[in-house]
Amino acid sequence: MIRAAGLSLALSLWAGAALGECRLALLLALDVSASVDSEDYVLQRDGLASALNLPEIRNAILNGAPGDVALAAFEWSGRYQQTVVVDWTLLTSDAAIDGVIARIAGAKRSYKEFPTALGYALGYAAGMLQRAPRCDAQVIDVSGDGTNNEGFQPLSAYMHFPFDEVTVNGLVVMGREPEVVEFYRTEVLRGPGAFLEIARGFEDFGDAMARKLFREVNGLVLGFDAGAEWSPG
Repeated sequence: MIRAAGLSLALSLWAGAALGECRLALLLALDVSASVDSEDYVLQRDGLASALNLPEIRNAILNGAPGDVALAAFEWSGRYQQTVVVDWTLLTSDAAIDGVIARIAGAKRSYKEFPTALGYALGYAAGMLQRAPRCDAQVIDVSGDGTNNEGFQPLSAYMHFPFDEVTVNGLVVMGREPEVVEFYRTEVLRGPGAFLEIARGFEDFGDAMARKLFREVNGLVLGFDAGAEWSPG
């Protein structure tokens, strides 16, 4: 019995240590619905790659709070149109970050003529988080330029998929739907400290993503739309 108790304690300590080794599982969900044209797609894709390549973002990932950052990314549009761009990767070195940047920069658009099914995208994201590395925090980073126009709503996804202890942040791209900001505020953001970042068009996507990543990787909680304490450039 003593031996069993010792084994149980050892296993529990190991599980706690394993959890502490990864501080953040960050899942990036990128809108490729019909409202995102070919030029917008390139600005979004290259903007994300550039944001990850900034020295300040690299330093925050590699030398920030204790523990590693795990990252994955997928494109989404219609109900059944979701494609993984980067599967779960532990960003433990510059080489690992370089590999993720290369996959993002070399990505070919998966879909382009489908509606905006954000509820389905969130359900897909919940499934991806189920196979993520065990981390202290789980964050979904949803980017988009429009409101849900196909399938169930985000709130239904939150009711029917596993989102316990998951934070969902938003990055809204302004330009086509003025109501998209309020939609993300009321329907998409979820969890303590969830926040919304705004890009003033796809030309601003890279800078907005950099601000967002900086806050997420550093665990900053500044409230909705408060803006980060750091801006790229």
